[in-house]
Amino acid sequence: MKQGWLIRHRRGVGVLYRLFDGLIISVGLIFWVQYFQYEISSEWLLLASVSTIGFALMAESLEVYRSWRADSFLKMVSYTIASWCVLLGVALSVIYVTKTSDLFSRLVIGCWAVSTGVLFIAWRFSHRLLLMFLRTRGYNSRKAVIIGLNESGLRLAGNIEAEVHLGIKLSGFYRSEYDQVDEKMLDGFGPRYSVLGDVAQALADARDGKVDLCYIALPLRAEKHIAQLLIEFADTPATVHVVTDLFVSNLIHGRLYHVGDSNILSVYDTPIEGITGWIKRVEDLVLSAVILTVISPLMLVIGLAIKVTSPGPAIFKQTRYGLDGRPIDVWKFRTMSTQDNGEIVVQACKNDRRVTPIGRFLRKTSLDELPQFINVLQGSMSVVGPRPHAVAHNEQYRKCVSGYMLRHKVKPGITGWAQINGWRGETDTIEKMEKRVEYDLQYIRHWSLLLDVKILFATIMIGFINKNAY
Repeated sequence: MKQGWLIRHRRGVGVLYRLFDGLIISVGLIFWVQYFQYEISSEWLLLASVSTIGFALMAESLEVYRSWRADSFLKMVSYTIASWCVLLGVALSVIYVTKTSDLFSRLVIGCWAVSTGVLFIAWRFSHRLLLMFLRTRGYNSRKAVIIGLNESGLRLAGNIEAEVHLGIKLSGFYRSEYDQVDEKMLDGFGPRYSVLGDVAQALADARDGKVDLCYIALPLRAEKHIAQLLIEFADTPATVHVVTDLFVSNLIHGRLYHVGDSNILSVYDTPIEGITGWIKRVEDLVLSAVILTVISPLMLVIGLAIKVTSPGPAIFKQTRYGLDGRPIDVWKFRTMSTQDNGEIVVQACKNDRRVTPIGRFLRKTSLDELPQFINVLQGSMSVVGPRPHAVAHNEQYRKCVSGYMLRHKVKPGITGWAQINGWRGETDTIEKMEKRVEYDLQYIRHWSLLLDVKILFATIMIGFINKNAY
């Protein structure tokens, strides 16, 4: 009962899931029509019916109703809202083209559009919480096994054990001829890390229905063996996944796509594209516009103070690398007597004589970064992202820090994951830069709107003043 009720009835649950979405759309529209005391005419009923069917078709095409067990809530919601927005766009376009807009109330449609989106999010959030609650208590779980005793397999086992809310129960490992780990090393990991047999036993157990999920964690040199396993597992009801050890530590937004009949694995790519790219851009536009409006008097005062206290411009532009490594001009308040922007740029250090008295205060409080909100508004930077470095520093560190240039798979930001974790300021050792890059790549791998909010909140709380900012 614990492991199988929802799985055995998943088709029925899937139908109820879709029906509930349909009820939210159709009943929601009728509610707002009555709330604003309009007559429930045939036109309103037609709109409700067409919208419900249209959303169902759009949601199916975007795979809104697939299993989201191992995916983020934000990703699930973004696909759902995208389907709803596309449906609304099509419906409103048809109403406009057919010149029937006079038959519909803009107030009703506006309230219906917003409330439906909110209800989609709210009920999916509640449903996900319920599933997480059940899975952490052993219900709605899936039995999983791993073929291959090696580093990739052990790493996967650890991740499965850590993600209790996924409801994946690891039964153990099956040996293969490519194993790299001694079975005795598994003794300290508990019964879930026990060896259940060889590959032939794995196939037999899968045929007997003892395995729900099978992870093949074999090295890429075992390509022929993996292909044969996939053929043999096709005769079982188990769901099979291949765990590749290719670039495990450096994989950035890996995904599989197709060029004709060729399967292509994307290894280094950006997570911020398509719908997520628009979400990120709207976030940047709203935040930068609001912040610039609020801080414009402060920026005027700082600019005048710089002009009065030291010779030179108030704003200093320095060439740095932006998205995809393209050069951009980053704006800052001038804090030094020099304006280095060539092949040699010396980082500011403690008690640096080049820093002006007011510049020292601006750097310590990060107020010198305020003009970069103009860069965000222009589109060359983002509010949250890896901090951009001078071109000279990029050329220096790309040669000695592994994965350094992968930082440029997203737009550079005013604040970032590395900065709120203490890796800000002077990088006088390779180790410090390596840690900064490590956190930057973590941000890119795990980017989400919620992560941006977390970084912004942390920046407000702890990020303005930093002891490492010289």
